[in-house]
Amino acid sequence: MKVLLLGVGKTGFLVGQVARERGHEVQSLRSADNPHTSGLSKERLSAVDVVIDFTTPGCVVKNIEACVTAGCDMVVGTTGWYPEIDNIRRIVERHKTGFLFGSNFSIGVNLFFDLVRAAAPALDHGHGGHIYERHHAEKKDAPSGTAARMQQILQEHSGGEVEITSFREGDVVGMHELVLDSTNESIYLCHDAKSRHGFAEGAVRAAEWIAGKKGFYDFSEVWRQL
Repeated sequence: MKVLLLGVGKTGFLVGQVARERGHEVQSLRSADNPHTSGLSKERLSAVDVVIDFTTPGCVVKNIEACVTAGCDMVVGTTGWYPEIDNIRRIVERHKTGFLFGSNFSIGVNLFFDLVRAAAPALDHGHGGHIYERHHAEKKDAPSGTAARMQQILQEHSGGEVEITSFREGDVVGMHELVLDSTNESIYLCHDAKSRHGFAEGAVRAAEWIAGKKGFYDFSEVWRQL
């Protein structure tokens, strides 16, 4: 499979490494070499099977529009663009491409989402909730996409409002914690990423899955099929 990797930061670099280890041909395009999507011409994208984006919230939407319009399948691990999700879905459907995005491509985190979903009824039974998330100091968006997804799950399955507190410090890979507290008891759910390898492997497997497919997919809905 021919992969074009957008963004070679901490996770993006590892995604390229994992893709090569799995036998794929990888080209990388740094954000500095892709101003206003100038590096995403239809000619270049015609030779690509899947684009994987791990860039920044400020440029990811334009990258998506350029790739999808060119008919190129895409995996997006960048977060912070979800207010545009309905518009992006329409573009994907109009151009009949394959598009897969996720707030987190770790299998463990997606299992963690199931635990958060199961715990949500506590908010209807006298518990207050709070989400804490920690990431490295260079992470651009806050709260993280994973924390925002946790918040969304809790609201969908209880109707309760849960605040998020974000910390940006050092080289923390990613820690997410849900605290549910009442007068009589406390419940703690925590996922602590030891390395970025789980994110990278999940993203590459997602690219293998979406290649040749059509439609708009959330990784949380398809990860069990990988």
